[in-house]
Amino acid sequence: MSLHTLYELVSNAEAELLAGDSIWAEGPLWIPETRTLRWSDIPRNRILQWHAETGAQSVYADQVEFTNGRTLDRDGSVVQCSHGRRRIERDRGGVVEGLADHWEQARFNSPNDVVIAPDGTIWFTDPSYGITEAREGHAGYREYGDRAVFRYDPATGSVRPVVLDVEAPNGLAFSPDGGTLYVADSSAAGQPEGIGNRLIRAYEVVDGIQCKNSRVFARYHPMDGVPDGIKVDEHGNLWASSGLGIIVYDPEGTRLGIIPVPEVVANCCFGGDDGTDLFITATTSLYRIRTRVRDAWAIRR
Repeated sequence: MSLHTLYELVSNAEAELLAGDSIWAEGPLWIPETRTLRWSDIPRNRILQWHAETGAQSVYADQVEFTNGRTLDRDGSVVQCSHGRRRIERDRGGVVEGLADHWEQARFNSPNDVVIAPDGTIWFTDPSYGITEAREGHAGYREYGDRAVFRYDPATGSVRPVVLDVEAPNGLAFSPDGGTLYVADSSAAGQPEGIGNRLIRAYEVVDGIQCKNSRVFARYHPMDGVPDGIKVDEHGNLWASSGLGIIVYDPEGTRLGIIPVPEVVANCCFGGDDGTDLFITATTSLYRIRTRVRDAWAIRR
């Protein structure tokens, strides 16, 4: 159980603007090898990067088929989600290859966010924004008739659904021991009050392949907006995006407070040279908050 306060976790709660020029900024990831922060501007169909050494922003790649969330694999390559190709894929030095694009005979909807599990398998959410929102992908339909969280095993190529009770699965993250999976449900996005969900669910991970004992970990107030990207720090505290900024919860689900951000937050990630910078993609911009903690899985990668 965490005994932290928000004051203890953050060394500077003022959101520092690092870069702009996006329409909807998403999928931030710190790349230690190049000391860059990579993220997507989904509507403009491009990937941007911010360079720590110079503070400059540049275009990493364009015409990328509406990439969204990404994570760093154990070998240093980037695993990312493609709305347009309806798949998860690997970027190794600019060379992109597909990993998985279907379950049984049905294509995925539009993979949204992704994490690496303790055993090296790849877990990702598959809502439908890339096939329903014109600026985020290509029009399509839900071929398997649902929206799920999937587990992909790169060693065997097998794909299996692990969570089916979230209406619009979005951000996801593991607890420090890998025994709990957190999944954000953003189904209330764009809906009238009272329609859809604005909550984060927690699941017990059994044998590394099943999610059981679903429970509500945190529930947003309507004025909070909806949860999107989430991250867990080394102490088990959960850092969640919202319409107001970053909401921080302790491992028991107690809200420790909100760090204000000037724009609606889509996602966040830990990074920087010592791993304690929290980078935030929020609507048009990239921000940074200085913290005293690191990502739960930073040491293990």
